[in-house]
Amino acid sequence: MIDIYQVDSFTTERFKGNPACVCVLDKFPDSKNMLNMAREMNLSETAFVVRDKDEFTLRWFTPTFEIDLCGHATLATAHILWTEGFWDKNKPIIFNTRSGKLIINLINDFIEMDFPSLEYSEVIEVPNSLIEGLGGIIPTFMGKSRENYLIEVATEEEVRDIQIDISKLLECNMHGVIVTAKGSEEYDFVSRFFAPEVGVPEDPVTGSAHCVLAPFWNDRLGNTKFRAYQCSQRGGYVNLELLEDRILLRGNAVTIFKGKLLEQL
Repeated sequence: MIDIYQVDSFTTERFKGNPACVCVLDKFPDSKNMLNMAREMNLSETAFVVRDKDEFTLRWFTPTFEIDLCGHATLATAHILWTEGFWDKNKPIIFNTRSGKLIINLINDFIEMDFPSLEYSEVIEVPNSLIEGLGGIIPTFMGKSRENYLIEVATEEEVRDIQIDISKLLECNMHGVIVTAKGSEEYDFVSRFFAPEVGVPEDPVTGSAHCVLAPFWNDRLGNTKFRAYQCSQRGGYVNLELLEDRILLRGNAVTIFKGKLLEQL
């Protein structure tokens, strides 16, 4: 039987932050079975982890397909490995992933993840369906990073007030879109992330998006340390530090439930 857990990441409160499923395995089943499990859990990401001597191999699946990088499910997996006794809390966790090695440390009450910084570039125009799909917002910056659009707007209120049209966003043929604005005194910036193409209309808190947002806001504010808030309905806090081509993402996690999958995948 397989140990399964559901964890809320980037929060200290139950039912806030971003939920992820974590499956602790002796070995990986085939990808089709892992995808079926992700569909069954019906969360934005399900993480599958296997120990390999003093390191771990980690894979992430949305309900639609396997992805290259996921912050909140990585944080959830580290939280489970430490709190459930799979790994010594005094030792860092090394995950081998499709995005390379990720080193995770427990720093006081925070889980600290060492992730790659992601580049972005400005674009002159975006599809009309993207703007319509975001409720007709007025961008102050338009860009791309890998498979995502990056849109800046003038105010935090504009980010919070977005009502999406999923059918319009699906016409864009992009993984997702990050929308951001400078924050209030409490946060340096806010954001939201929409990815209906991969079965996630809105992701509550997105670690990988902050790997783009940190260098983006470094270019604007000159800071290397940030307090960020993803203002989805659930909401979540991300503490960030930019170190050249790496990002330190720090957050908390809360276990919601644990159980057993009754048959092998």
